[in-house]
Amino acid sequence: MAKSTKNKHAAAKEPWYKEGLRFTCTGCGDCCTGAPGYVWVNQQEIDALAALLGMKVDKFEAKYVRQIGIRRSLVEFANGDCVFFDNQTCKCNVYSERPRQCRTWPFWNSNLKSPEAWAETCESCPGSGKGKLYQLEQIQEQAAVFNVFTGQLSKCRV
Repeated sequence: MAKSTKNKHAAAKEPWYKEGLRFTCTGCGDCCTGAPGYVWVNQQEIDALAALLGMKVDKFEAKYVRQIGIRRSLVEFANGDCVFFDNQTCKCNVYSERPRQCRTWPFWNSNLKSPEAWAETCESCPGSGKGKLYQLEQIQEQAAVFNVFTGQLSKCRV
């Protein structure tokens, strides 16, 4: 009997997306553009971006990074677009070294907290809910890389 109760508790703790979620990047650029927001970066990401662009880290930071409290974010254009988004090609100019926040979209905890949150994500991102099926383990690995707590951030892009 104890075994049966244990299995019920384990099943109850499985996330609603235990069968996986679909996502494929459509390259639309919606996640890189629009309303002002934050693309959080750490020192390792700053160093990698500076190296990719052939810049000294201090010069890169002066040009592309802004301080938000104790955190750092990439700067953006006046219209809210990411500074590394190319409007002509609709591509990221630093894609190979893009920050973890960009790499883990759409598998953020804020998007995974409920089926309703995922539905909202699918409405705003044409690739969410379509394409490749990601298994539970893959989704959880991505969510663990970068946690975005809805109440903590006023607007996060990507």
